[in-house]
Amino acid sequence: MVRKNTSGRFAKLFSLLCLVSGTGGVLSGSAAVAAEHGAPDPLAFGQKTFNFSPLAPAWGKAGMVVSAQHLASEVGARILRDGGNAADAAVAVGYALAVVFPAAGNIGGGGFMTLRLPDGKAFFVNFREHAPQAATETMFQDDKGNVIPGLSIKGWKAVGVPGTVAGFELVRSRWGKLSRQKDLAPAIELARVGFVLEEGDAELLHTSTEMFRRDPEARKIFLRPDGAPLEAGDRLVQTDLAQTLSLISRQGPGAFYDGSISDEIVRASDANGGLLQKDDFKKYRAKVMAPLTCSYRGYLIDTAPPPSAGGIALCETLDLLSGYDMKALGLHTTAAVQHEVEALRRAYADRQGLGDPAFVKNPTKELLNEQYISKARSALPTDHAGNSDSLKADDFTHEKHETTHYSVIDKNGFAISTTFTLNGWFGAGVIAGNTGFFLNDEMDDFATKPGTPNMFGVVGSQANAVAPGKTPLSSMTPTIISRDSKPFMVIGSPGGSRIPTIVLSVVLGVVDYGLDIQQAIDLPRIHHQWKPDVVEVEYGALTKPVADELTSEGYKILQHAPWGSPEGILVGVPRVGGDAAKGGYYGGYDRRHSGGAAVGE
Repeated sequence: MVRKNTSGRFAKLFSLLCLVSGTGGVLSGSAAVAAEHGAPDPLAFGQKTFNFSPLAPAWGKAGMVVSAQHLASEVGARILRDGGNAADAAVAVGYALAVVFPAAGNIGGGGFMTLRLPDGKAFFVNFREHAPQAATETMFQDDKGNVIPGLSIKGWKAVGVPGTVAGFELVRSRWGKLSRQKDLAPAIELARVGFVLEEGDAELLHTSTEMFRRDPEARKIFLRPDGAPLEAGDRLVQTDLAQTLSLISRQGPGAFYDGSISDEIVRASDANGGLLQKDDFKKYRAKVMAPLTCSYRGYLIDTAPPPSAGGIALCETLDLLSGYDMKALGLHTTAAVQHEVEALRRAYADRQGLGDPAFVKNPTKELLNEQYISKARSALPTDHAGNSDSLKADDFTHEKHETTHYSVIDKNGFAISTTFTLNGWFGAGVIAGNTGFFLNDEMDDFATKPGTPNMFGVVGSQANAVAPGKTPLSSMTPTIISRDSKPFMVIGSPGGSRIPTIVLSVVLGVVDYGLDIQQAIDLPRIHHQWKPDVVEVEYGALTKPVADELTSEGYKILQHAPWGSPEGILVGVPRVGGDAAKGGYYGGYDRRHSGGAAVGE
């Protein structure tokens, strides 16, 4: 039986965020302040908060799929029901998202997967984009060495060699049970027959109406014949994409990397000043790597290694916080927030200088060494704001927030956490001929000019400079947590540089504060990335007394509109210490954005 939670699918931003109690209920209003955790009263701080009606996690007996688009989640659950395992479901969901979530779901981009097999072995699959062989370190600069605004963001020079198709086929062929044709069939049908746009789908398309108008291929797919934007109730049919997916289904990844699809991409790139060549596609390979592993309060964490800086930021922050009793400090109290922010300041400073491990040596072991963590923790202030300028210079990227994540687990405990992206919404805004899909703008994730601030004020590192065949640095942090040799949590999120703090928020909510997965995802978020030296908080994250105390300690607090979209699963229990008699899988999805769903099997 398929059980799904979609009652919040069209949840909007209202006046008050429902707050969580440590014993189970999701409550609303100032009376919902949970004394046990010191939960914030959003009425006391800020003018704009958001409201969710109470929602228990979705439950499934034989598996769970959670994504940002309910049709894709339903595809994954159907694959599990039809005999597929988590690898089949993950591939099917990914291809379905390329159809129903074209702003970030893709076959023209790339991403990461963390996998944990039923026997406990964990793997990390890197199918991130590569720089073309013709790329150079100065390709986004003029003859005077100045960065040319927009050149790395829109148009064909912004496009890296896509990795999604190679990554999905690697995962399916190595770990899946079903044929490629069965895993792709639901996506092909969604593209060929189309699907009716709901309000959230139309709103996402509306973010890029002018971009669609500039690209003739996008215009004919994503706008009405008169050039007007599509609206809720319209059916989006993607015939060209259906043909492309059918070709991949029949011929495999060769159709993409050594066949007519890459031929068309290279033709369009050549005609429009891009760098992609046929040899770039022939040489592309997805990689199977060891995940980055750390632990927190008895839980084993498998997450993203370089070329992601996200896993290191997450693990170092958790290592630093392991020296404090966060539960005793209380949820979002002054002391808890202060400890969290200072740990993040240190971790984000330390992740500078990371890059593609095929090109640079990353100090991963050194940063997570127990002696280093102990020394770093002893240097963290506990009653005042630290000094970001006293730490090393900022060297990380300005990765876009517009990514998507999905989590899958099957009846045998095979778990997969996937984050993949085009970078910005709809990537570089270009479609090659009749292929039907957008190409990424991942070249913007490189340092366009190492050592100097880019247009966002972020200084790029030499380790992340553009180079032929190189993978740009990322913050994507697909994560699987286990305990006692059994899977416990599957989690990840989009959000650019905020991804590690989003995942951190969910982990702390579940492990330290006893929240269920839906409550932890609903929890208002806190972010600090060292520089700029400001504590970003979602509306409702802090009470006014806590905000005042932190301000008096020297922290600069900036209230911010909602960010990120974590999709998570808990295994066996609804919350830490909860009743395990029912067993099964519990799914939570982010209701800050309409359209997602947790679908249990």
